[in-house]
Amino acid sequence: MFDITALGEILIDFTPGGETADGFRLFIRNPGGAPANLLCQAAACGARTAFIGKAGKDEFGAYLLETLERRGVDCSGMRFDPKVGTTLAFVHLAEGGERSFSFYRDPGADATLSPGEVDLGLVARSKVFHFGSLSLTHGPCRASTLAALSEAKANGVTVSFDPNWRPLLWDGPEAFRDRALPLLDRVDVLKVSETEAEILSGAAGGTFEAAGRLRAMGPRVVLISLGSRGARISAPGLEAFCPPYPVEPVDTTGAGDCFHGAFLASLCLSGGTLDGQKPDDWKRHLALAAAAGALATTRKGGMGAAGPFEEAAKAAEDLVPLVALRE
Repeated sequence: MFDITALGEILIDFTPGGETADGFRLFIRNPGGAPANLLCQAAACGARTAFIGKAGKDEFGAYLLETLERRGVDCSGMRFDPKVGTTLAFVHLAEGGERSFSFYRDPGADATLSPGEVDLGLVARSKVFHFGSLSLTHGPCRASTLAALSEAKANGVTVSFDPNWRPLLWDGPEAFRDRALPLLDRVDVLKVSETEAEILSGAAGGTFEAAGRLRAMGPRVVLISLGSRGARISAPGLEAFCPPYPVEPVDTTGAGDCFHGAFLASLCLSGGTLDGQKPDDWKRHLALAAAAGALATTRKGGMGAAGPFEEAAKAAEDLVPLVALRE
């Protein structure tokens, strides 16, 4: 039995790493991919995790497998393509650590995952099944995602979704909405950024309004990460805001994934189901998530952003009393 099984992209993030003496920019090879990042943070928090996805049968794929296994993630559902290389992303960092991406994924191995390669047994044996929108961009991986989602619903598994808007991978916000919105009535926990909340809900009047609209579409819990301003939750019995944990960010890559991974781990370790969670439980889950997400920005890379549970738990102790109705 697994706490969390995630399906989706796994890739290499090349993160800026200074310059040579001649002024040529250096990039550091970092293991990444939102679902994989999430699992690394959840595993660090004590959750039993499993990954379903595909990399190239190349040096990068071997490195990703090694990294996930070293982080305690079950990789029996990972596949390797001998003809299509591992997806690559180059990360561009602005002042304050904010990042943007250039993708080399046309196709990348993660997009070629076919339904026949998906171990649905991993999904059925999990408390939570998690997926993102990057596995909805191409036919094979989209079909695989939908098959795993159906398996989760058929077995009463809690479904988690992070739309993870990446403009370069979609033909505009409309295409993104067309793929994401029809799935919301099958989602239990939805995690979005402020931008994603506005795109999907159409609400420009603030995140409380956006969260309400999104919950009306199906999810029982909506999390909105607000970056350096904290996070919001809309859950049964609780509408609340958590202020940010103070840090000096160096790289925001993977911060949202660590936020979500810590939240799901906390949920699983308290039983794994949404029923029976009380307002104080949601506050604890949110505070741990906010702490883990903030601390992730002090480290570089995607999987590398995931930090130890003890560090996040200690920081969360300071945040729990501050979780309140309004910002």
